[in-house]
Amino acid sequence: MSDHMRGSLSAALTNLMRLLAVDPAMAETQAREILKVVPGQPDTLLLYAAALAAQSKLADALEPLKRLVADEPKHPAAWRDLGDLYTALGDHAAADDAYMHHVGASVSDRALIEAGAALFENRLADAERILRAVLKDHPTDIGAVRMLAEIAARLERYEQAEKLLRRALELAPSFDAARANLAIVLHRQNRSVEALAELETLLARDPENPSHRNQYAAVLARLGETGKAIDVYRELLEVVADQPKIWMSYGHTLKTAGRRAEAEDAYRRSLRLQPTLGETWWSLANLKTFRFGDDDIAAMQRALTRDGLSDEDRLHLDFALGKAFEDRKEYETSFAHYDAANARRRKMLDYDPDKTHAHKELLKSTLTAEFFASRAGQGSDAPDPIFIVGLPRSGSTLIEQILASHSQVEGTMELPDIAGLVGRLRDERHAAFYPDVLAGLTPAELKALGEEYLERTRVHRKLGRPLFIDKMPNNFLHIGFIALILPKAKIIDARRHPMACGFSCFKQHFARGQAFSYSLTDIGRYYVDYVDLMAHFDSVLAGRIVRMQYEELVGDFETNVRNLLAACGLPFEEDCLRYYQNDRIVRTASSEQVRMPIFSDAVEHWRAYEKWLQPLKNALPSSL
Repeated sequence: MSDHMRGSLSAALTNLMRLLAVDPAMAETQAREILKVVPGQPDTLLLYAAALAAQSKLADALEPLKRLVADEPKHPAAWRDLGDLYTALGDHAAADDAYMHHVGASVSDRALIEAGAALFENRLADAERILRAVLKDHPTDIGAVRMLAEIAARLERYEQAEKLLRRALELAPSFDAARANLAIVLHRQNRSVEALAELETLLARDPENPSHRNQYAAVLARLGETGKAIDVYRELLEVVADQPKIWMSYGHTLKTAGRRAEAEDAYRRSLRLQPTLGETWWSLANLKTFRFGDDDIAAMQRALTRDGLSDEDRLHLDFALGKAFEDRKEYETSFAHYDAANARRRKMLDYDPDKTHAHKELLKSTLTAEFFASRAGQGSDAPDPIFIVGLPRSGSTLIEQILASHSQVEGTMELPDIAGLVGRLRDERHAAFYPDVLAGLTPAELKALGEEYLERTRVHRKLGRPLFIDKMPNNFLHIGFIALILPKAKIIDARRHPMACGFSCFKQHFARGQAFSYSLTDIGRYYVDYVDLMAHFDSVLAGRIVRMQYEELVGDFETNVRNLLAACGLPFEEDCLRYYQNDRIVRTASSEQVRMPIFSDAVEHWRAYEKWLQPLKNALPSSL
């Protein structure tokens, strides 16, 4: 094509785009004329189809797009527009096929390539800007939708990620990459039953896929199907024995099952394959009773000097080295590593302590004694749940293990269902959760919500005992909701000295959540808001909350165990004193410690670090 002809075509296409916006019928005529001169011209075929579609000639619009993809099978826009047309025509199978071709062709899309590079380099703001521009013009670009969901997931905005992925799957049910992402997002929200269903769909189509099998095992483990999960991992590792992260996940599951030696061996296998994998080093440290040797410390220090080490690897290595030097009583070096790890993690999170404080004040001003009195007798009258709330690292796992050793109580895990119900109500009512949603709930709705909670959590109750434990610490923010929907449920506040609890949070890397815990000042402010809110609930829900102080429990164990059981309406059983003999699944960071008899070493351990903890102390009132 000559330069003159190229110029003429460019001018004609510009005019055609202008016509399309104001007069689709004229644009259709103009497109036909251009195609007589330049048959099969890709941009003209796209605009021709758009002009026909704008006049509701949907079936006719298919023809130019089919011609285009026949000539250029890697043309992403043509496949996307075909998907849109088939969707509008109700042919969802054809739409699914077209959208999947679009995803495959998008590897040559300049904008998505640029967004992908930004994602790889963790330039999330740049990637989001590019993807939102793409979606503004092409809302059905499912590749861009999935990438935007990945950004949301990295920022732990899981509800947003879920909505985006569900939209992509609505358009293209065969989009397995999006479905796999959805399973991960559901798993991270502790919605494991839903995640399992998505993975079963994936495995039905691709039963040997190692990524799907790995995720399937992780979800089984979360659901308490630990034996099945171990079997899946063992079979998978016979096929992909060179995958360090799968060895690490296998180690996590073995640890949960109490198979300590095998867990350590799995972690070691992971590190032999990838010595710089920080999360595996931290997993060894997180065994709590594990001790690093000189060679381990040297290997971690070497890893920290490697060029190109990711932020995730670096912060995990620093947390692990903090624990290694803590065990050696080299506290200054230990704190330096803990401090570096937390500073790096804090930069990766969007946490605002002012918002936490404002939310707490809203709860107090709304959930008054009068508010609860006017709703007395409502909700489900089931007494089944025992909620253990508070801050992480406050002794809640010990309390759970004691209660779960009773013949009438089953331990489960940190259940997500209260927060899930709260989030759904907020979304359904298009309102802030407090006070709008709670104030508007009818007696029938309150009872239904209580019954729904019991039904949702039934999957975790495998022993048939009358009572069960929900040990989600963050539920202290939802005590008002719990009191309304389950007025006969027991609520235990697990509390620990603020300096001991705060420092224990600071030296712990949580898999997700607990965004407040990566700054000593944030921890102090969070603790103050927690104590203030609990004091409010003590006042407006008199007698509903049982407080267990960790230091008192450790100091006079049997007396406090007896008091705890009595407060839960349970007769005393000797097995509760021998909680460490209970071989139930334990998933928290304290899983190794609660398998040993009570010890008091941790009560004053924070004092070894006291001179570096001034920011935490400054954030706490002297009365605490």
